Amino acid sequence: MITSETYSKSQISSDPFENDSEKYKMIAENVTISYGGVPAVKDVSMKFKEKSVTALIGPSGCGKTTFLRCLNRMHDMTKNAKVEGKVMIDGIDLYSKEIDPIYHRRKVGMVFQKPNPFPTMSIFDNVTAGLRLNGVRDKRILNEIVEDTLKMAYLWDEVKNDLKKPAVELSGGQQQRLCIARALAIQPEVLLMDEPASALDPIATQKIEETINELKKEFTIIIVTHNMQQAVRVSDYTGFMYLGDLIEFRKTKKLFTDPKNDLTAKYVQGQFG
Repeated sequence: MITSETYSKSQISSDPFENDSEKYKMIAENVTISYGGVPAVKDVSMKFKEKSVTALIGPSGCGKTTFLRCLNRMHDMTKNAKVEGKVMIDGIDLYSKEIDPIYHRRKVGMVFQKPNPFPTMSIFDNVTAGLRLNGVRDKRILNEIVEDTLKMAYLWDEVKNDLKKPAVELSGGQQQRLCIARALAIQPEVLLMDEPASALDPIATQKIEETINELKKEFTIIIVTHNMQQAVRVSDYTGFMYLGDLIEFRKTKKLFTDPKNDLTAKYVQGQFG
């Protein structure tokens, strides 16, 4: 069994941008997340470059999703959850008392592991739900955003003649792309994805990956995945987490082909997981 003693803290490589002066869209500094006083994520710092894809990998229960959810302040709604440290977007600390969490969630969209379209709504109404909640009523604007976001999610050509169709009648892969379009409709700057293809077949997974590769031209994307091949295909940077620690964070190609940490090497070689 691999334990926390297997790796040395001094081996941790957590900054792939050491000699890089480019702008970061989002920065997490010394983030610790606890439930009832028990830490699930420990002192994690990461930088997310604008218009790039960062993958978070690691075995189940290592803290990937817990960390991802803190970037959208979703732990605000979790009893006994405590987030320490800073999460900044464009230099603004999102956990500052002056920041409205609802405003923040418009800037940081979220796509969950299982497709979750609103079951009683049509395709059109699913995409526009967040917009209507924020007071957008102009039919012309709504129509434009629906078309634009469904195109960005690679779904428009498949549903453009059935926008009033119940969303739950779509296939699993189509539902997930609809959820991506719904997240994009509120015009976020960062898009979080928690294993968006884990419940999908290979063809639908390929569509999601194609969507991610196109979306990174406009958005900063952070994705949790158990599929290491998927991380290689879609991400520019990868962070490997284990037992709540960030073990290694580097450019994806370097992390998979020349890991600095022995534990990272064992994981990417499939020796545990």
